[in-house]
Amino acid sequence: MVFSSPIFLFLYLPVFLVVYYLLFFPVKFLKRQGLKNFFRHTCNTFILLASILFYCWGEKILVLVMLLSTVIDYCCGLLISRADAVHLVDQHKKKKFLQKSGLIISISCNLLILAFFKYFNFGMDNYNTVMGMFGLSSLQIQNVLKVTLPLGISFYTFQSMSYTIDVYRGNVKATTNFLDFACFVTMFPQLVAGPIVRYKDLAEQIIERTITAHHIVYGIQRFIVGLGKKVIIANTVAATADAIFAIPGNYMTSGLAWLGILSYTLQIYFDFSGYSDMAIGLGSLLGFTFPENFNHPYRSQSVQEFWRRWHISLSSWFRDYLYIPLGGSQCSLFRTYFNLVIVFTLCGLWHGASWTFVVWGLFHGCFLVLERLGLLKWINQRPVPIRHMYVMSVAICGWVLFRAETFTQAIVFFQSMAGFAPGDGSLYSINAYLNGECLIALMIGSLLSVPVVPWLSRTVHSLAESDMSWLVKKLFSGVELAVMIGIMILCYLSLSSGTYNPFIYFRF
Repeated sequence: MVFSSPIFLFLYLPVFLVVYYLLFFPVKFLKRQGLKNFFRHTCNTFILLASILFYCWGEKILVLVMLLSTVIDYCCGLLISRADAVHLVDQHKKKKFLQKSGLIISISCNLLILAFFKYFNFGMDNYNTVMGMFGLSSLQIQNVLKVTLPLGISFYTFQSMSYTIDVYRGNVKATTNFLDFACFVTMFPQLVAGPIVRYKDLAEQIIERTITAHHIVYGIQRFIVGLGKKVIIANTVAATADAIFAIPGNYMTSGLAWLGILSYTLQIYFDFSGYSDMAIGLGSLLGFTFPENFNHPYRSQSVQEFWRRWHISLSSWFRDYLYIPLGGSQCSLFRTYFNLVIVFTLCGLWHGASWTFVVWGLFHGCFLVLERLGLLKWINQRPVPIRHMYVMSVAICGWVLFRAETFTQAIVFFQSMAGFAPGDGSLYSINAYLNGECLIALMIGSLLSVPVVPWLSRTVHSLAESDMSWLVKKLFSGVELAVMIGIMILCYLSLSSGTYNPFIYFRF
């Protein structure tokens, strides 16, 4: 089940919200603390059960993997904190054996679970390939059972693991309430594709939160915006991108290659940022504040800035839990560059069990090193359009590696984009793929990928502070409502017609 599916929009979500609000609103009016706590725990338990149902809808028995990770990290959190018989671990005090053991058990179990389910098939395929290369076919392992990748395992594993690390560091208190912790790990709005939420950011909200009219209005608006990004823009360009990437390499033309990768560049941004918007909106409807995950990355003027704006929760996770512990930039230049390359290579592997993902991460890591070596200083001396073109060139070339099924396909795309395409367009014409819907989606997507809407919003609000404030506010509210209704209608028409509806990050 995905947020853009009809069964979620018209059945699961409405029923969930009705029941949730019936359970939640008594908390606001009750005076007795005992009753307030009862309804609060009931709400969290309901979120937990609803999230398990959401997960089980497509995963069934694999929900046990997520629950196993939850139990392990809950127990390890208690082990770390109880070693000193306190909830908050002293950051400066030397850690005891039990505390270190709790952290090691948590990290080891989480990484082993992730490695088995995500990389077992990848490892076996590479092992058999290597054995075949050296003529050791007798040592190949055939007919190995294929492991199914659980939905969202990369996200909830990192999310759950960050909890025990933060408890060990003394950044957050360990919780003694298993249901509250399980609610945090399994919470369906950000379960499948983030943002990766840390327990310390939600600890107080899980215990006590409020829902105002502003939360509801903002949540609805944010969800609709995300749904529009996904259904109207991402799905439209996805059909073109997937069709072009399915063309045999010897028929590829320069026009098709550029249309395919530009479509994918917009698809992955609006698909993922749209999902993050919907998750943040749903969180607001439940009274939670989730961190932002995207900040118009395609407006960046350096690769460093790009990664401060793209998938922010993942970038900050790798920074805080891997890059800084490795020494970060507080060591020798060589070690700093080594740390960057290692972190981004692992970031690529996190995205998928394929060598193309590894090279994609290494590709970005190398550009970050080059910028530190002097490229950034040179780029900053160039005009803004040149800086922007540089970042987009790096991003687009990176997306070729990210999207390509094999290195051979990636090379064909690079070759075609450079003007040395093997095809002549006689069999696969660009006109067959660049239809009206795709062209409109490309134009709107390109416009919205830069902060045009925030600029308009700031302009309107500045006008609202003038003598025409009442008129401007009413007009702005009317236009905003009309836009939201229009987006919902377009999304409904698109989904009801069975439009192509993939989701890139669904299996990460």
